[in-house]
Amino acid sequence: MKRRLTFIIFLLGIMPVISMAATITVYPGQLIQAAINKAAAGDLIRVMPGTYREKGITIDKPLILLGINYPVLDGEKKYEILTVKADNVIIEGFTLMNSGYSSMNDLAAVRVLNVSNVSIRKNKLVNNFFGIYCQHASYTLVSENEISSNGISELESGNGIHGWKSDHLIIADNNISGHRDGIYFEFVTETNISGNKSQNNIRYGLHFMFSHNNIYVHNIFGNNGAGVAVMYSRHVTMLQNEFRDNWGPAAYGILMKDISDSHAEGNLFSRNTAAVYMEGSSRIRIRKNIFTGNGYAIQLQASCDNNNIDLNNFTANSFDIATNGSLVLNSFSGNYWDKYEGYDLNRNGTGDVPYRPLSIFAMIVERNSSAMMLFRSPIVSIIEKAEKIIPGITPENLRDDSPSMKPLPL
Repeated sequence: MKRRLTFIIFLLGIMPVISMAATITVYPGQLIQAAINKAAAGDLIRVMPGTYREKGITIDKPLILLGINYPVLDGEKKYEILTVKADNVIIEGFTLMNSGYSSMNDLAAVRVLNVSNVSIRKNKLVNNFFGIYCQHASYTLVSENEISSNGISELESGNGIHGWKSDHLIIADNNISGHRDGIYFEFVTETNISGNKSQNNIRYGLHFMFSHNNIYVHNIFGNNGAGVAVMYSRHVTMLQNEFRDNWGPAAYGILMKDISDSHAEGNLFSRNTAAVYMEGSSRIRIRKNIFTGNGYAIQLQASCDNNNIDLNNFTANSFDIATNGSLVLNSFSGNYWDKYEGYDLNRNGTGDVPYRPLSIFAMIVERNSSAMMLFRSPIVSIIEKAEKIIPGITPENLRDDSPSMKPLPL
């Protein structure tokens, strides 16, 4: 609903200029910038198939720039390709490739600069430093774009979609790969990220820094250095996303660092080194998620407090819960744990004895990672059984008092 309302506001903003539009057609050998300079506010500029090499095309008036059969705008690895400096602009149907690279400036295929009501949709962005860069942008729609690059290292690649001090963005139904971060937001608020596939990126599929009151829903984050990082932010809503195959020594499905008052529900975490890693985070609700086949389901550091983890399914994870301290200020309730060996005498679907999901071996590994070589050792099984019978090392309060006997229908 929020996404739809923002798009309606965008359409209302451009309708007055579209109603009196003229059409200008650009052919190969002609200059797109010359057509923009000639156009009046609200005109339609049609760019015919071909390759166009122009240095830094600037759109400084409301108009529609429409590519026919994906004409190529080639930055020749030297220039920023398109810069939008006017409200009420639509860019659709182009192949934008080979933007310039600079260690000093964040050169992009498309930069949206200090404007609002801009739509960038159904384009192909190939081998650019930064893909789409929203700088002080408001009510901007970035949708149905194919954004790919061949980044090798973090230092030599930019982000697929980059937001800086922007608000009310809609990032929807894009495919992003091969960048440093698929989507990166810093000081971005009131934004909806939905239906995107951000995969095979060097660092994160999605990265928030100091970005509050945002929602991301129905996205897929797979085979990235790590899935999503939410850092120094609050009021972030994470719904019905998939976090798959984010493997590596520091790979997470979601990294939550110093965030608060947020919500994660209905997500699938499958085959990640750590599905959720939480540090310095407070008042997070993690509920009705599926954790399956991960190394760690949740690594919950002792610096976290007042977090509620309830009604989730934990299956086939090497470790369900890990922590680095004995202080427990978080609650677990009503989760299904496939390692639970309790009973249900009254047959109400809830275990009659609490489940302690933190294993003693997980605590040992947290302090000494080389102990993992003993993971399948019989001595580990003996120690685990003894700790369950007479708990003495694992924190007493880290337990689920009402574990579900069967997987929850999520």
